[in-house]
Amino acid sequence: MIHNSLGFPIETILVFIILAIVAISIDLYAHHNDKPISLTNAIIWSIFWIVIALCFALFLYIHHGAEIASLFLTGYVLEKALSIDNLFVIMALFSWFSIPENYRHRLLYLGVIGAIIFRAIFVIIGTELLALGPWMELVFSVAVAYSGIMMLKNQNHDQTIKDYSHHIAYRIANRLFPTYPKLVGHHFFLSRKQVQNELTKPENKNLSNINTNKALYATPLFLCIVVIELSDVMFAFDSVPAVIAVSQEPLIVYSAMIFAILGLRTMYFVLEAMQQYLVHLGKAVICLLFFIAIKLALNASNHLFGYGIDITPTMSLYIVLGLLALGIIASFIWPKKNKPANNS
Repeated sequence: MIHNSLGFPIETILVFIILAIVAISIDLYAHHNDKPISLTNAIIWSIFWIVIALCFALFLYIHHGAEIASLFLTGYVLEKALSIDNLFVIMALFSWFSIPENYRHRLLYLGVIGAIIFRAIFVIIGTELLALGPWMELVFSVAVAYSGIMMLKNQNHDQTIKDYSHHIAYRIANRLFPTYPKLVGHHFFLSRKQVQNELTKPENKNLSNINTNKALYATPLFLCIVVIELSDVMFAFDSVPAVIAVSQEPLIVYSAMIFAILGLRTMYFVLEAMQQYLVHLGKAVICLLFFIAIKLALNASNHLFGYGIDITPTMSLYIVLGLLALGIIASFIWPKKNKPANNS
């Protein structure tokens, strides 16, 4: 087999690329219309994406052994778990921008495309940094632990509705394009003629003060996707170091992230329906971050001082799955208590 700088045969890289392209093409064909996705549909598609990832894991197991397959699965599950907090932020964004359900899938798709591009950049940078030496593992360990601490501090904060008008992405978009304050179908931009046509409608008579001399206008859909993309970049600072802690092989890290990210759209609709029940899942994700920070620190200690605990890929996978399972089980044993109604 011919190997390259990624450390894997060309055949393995081609299988990953073809599998990812075919899967996302099927998804695009099935969801090209602006229609809300039902919970049943979302669950079926979520299972589809998991099966695709397991197929690639099986390929790795057959051609590269159990250890490589375990590294991929651990990174995959970890990226899925760390994406949960990001999806809650996206829920808040959809609420703040008042995005109808039938347009959310389109925005999530564009968010996924952006995540694929940004993850590739971060994976390249991250793996190159870790190649500098064991001290970088300590730096990554501190970064991941800090993310866990920040998530722990924000556990009790209300994140359902936020004012994103001061968000840097929102401000940048407003500087680049004049904005039209209402949704017009699934358009991200409107031409001058389209805005003028919209202003002639009786329901838009209160918008008569809008300047119609500009060539292009951004709609709330565009502003929303800009904020989503920049927020995802912020989350990449957490997830990329965590997954790189599992494996420093770029193909393993990137493929684990891609297969996890490709299922995020349908996972969003499942999580939206289940968020009131999975109340302790966020705590499990925080525990995962601390586990990864400890694993990185132990690896650095082993490389620098010659002693430390070696956590195998298989053991890491069991720990990650076990923590997530505990979070789900705890959510059903100790559900969220409804606040008593104020009768005063």
